Amino acid sequence: MSNRRTSDQDAQASETLKLESALTYRLHTINKLGDRDTNRAYTQEFGLSLGEGRCLAAIGRFEPVSVNDLARASNLDKGHASRSAQALVERGLVRKAVSEQDGRGVVLTLTASGQQTYEQVLTMIARRNREIFGCLSGEEQARLGEMLERVIAGLRQNAGA
Repeated sequence: MSNRRTSDQDAQASETLKLESALTYRLHTINKLGDRDTNRAYTQEFGLSLGEGRCLAAIGRFEPVSVNDLARASNLDKGHASRSAQALVERGLVRKAVSEQDGRGVVLTLTASGQQTYEQVLTMIARRNREIFGCLSGEEQARLGEMLERVIAGLRQNAGA
């Protein structure tokens, strides 16, 4: 009987919840709109795809980095991170070397040209953040950042459970 009540309560809650008011829907909307505009900026300013730009930024921040670590740092699946890294290698922005630790894997670092592009990418990222969050005061931005960190930590904890 209690399962029935829970199902009825869930059904009633889902009927009263409007999709556009769900936090997950709003976060997805922010993500899609932000990705669209950021992809445009990466393409127009650097000739990079969104994945390549994210990988370049992650390599610059965490180098030397393995492809697995790059995938985690850039929030891409391993295949996408690997293809993006290879494209950056082919453009002369990233250097790929055999890992000294195991001799099988590779580590990625920026070339001199990659370092220069990375610094320009950081400037673009800072500008994009000002554009996206400029509607919030500094205090609101700080509070939002703290709340998002708590949500991220909770999701990571639940994923590990």
